[in-house]
Amino acid sequence: MKFAIFGNVEKPGLKGALMVLLTRLEHSGMEYALDDALAPMVAECAGPAPARLRSREACLDGADMLVALGGDGTILAAARAVGRRGTPILGVNLGKLGFLAELAPEEIEKAVGDILANKYIVEERLVIEAVSTAFPSRVIHAVNDIVLDKSRSSRVIDIETHIDGAFAVTYRGDGVIISTPTGSTAYALSNGGPIVTPGSDVIGITPISPHTLSGRPLIVPASSVIRIVAHAENEELLLAADGQEEAFLRPPAEVTVRKADYTVSLVKRTDRSYFDLLRAKLHWGRDARTSG
Repeated sequence: MKFAIFGNVEKPGLKGALMVLLTRLEHSGMEYALDDALAPMVAECAGPAPARLRSREACLDGADMLVALGGDGTILAAARAVGRRGTPILGVNLGKLGFLAELAPEEIEKAVGDILANKYIVEERLVIEAVSTAFPSRVIHAVNDIVLDKSRSSRVIDIETHIDGAFAVTYRGDGVIISTPTGSTAYALSNGGPIVTPGSDVIGITPISPHTLSGRPLIVPASSVIRIVAHAENEELLLAADGQEEAFLRPPAEVTVRKADYTVSLVKRTDRSYFDLLRAKLHWGRDARTSG
């Protein structure tokens, strides 16, 4: 089994977690390749690690699994690098919430043993894509969400929302979030959107700070084609995918979002459910009157 290893060099716990991972892989005789951004972390390492530094593309060539050490942003960037390859991603949380990450650093050693013993599952996560007349030759993809908002302006915007060619609603507010089930616990949740279990084949549409009480989130089938048209007095609007890929549009701005033709694969433990994660990370269902 060959592992590709990415990491966020700005995380203070990266070096320690990386050393634990490399020691375990070398002890097991596993092949691995390191993203060359990790060079400062392995420069003084004994053994083969420094010689296994590669470009991101070369790391992924022939890799059976990608280990991403960092926070959710690191995992989203890893998913963007993997793209259509389908390489399963195992996230190790070195950040704060780490909702997408499956492991804490102290769980690395046992987890590698479980993986080598084939004691893990792979979840396929829906990916969405956006196109616009403003950038006709470009398609942007997102694992969490695609957001259209008012950028730096203080003025509200009106966003016509069409589903499969039928007009649905005009949201007036700061923008709109179009999210996957994976992204339902990200920006959409903070704007009042529902939690959606990862295996659901749906897309969420959540207004950002709507200026009417009737502006409610929508859940539509993942087969839907969502077309939004933003009208504003602003000079520019911001379209962002997972907070990592951005484009500035001039109103009226038209964007079409649909399900992508590939999924992202996340490695999950067999002894932990999605609901365990909600309770641990979001304190889901906890009542201050009865806890403790």
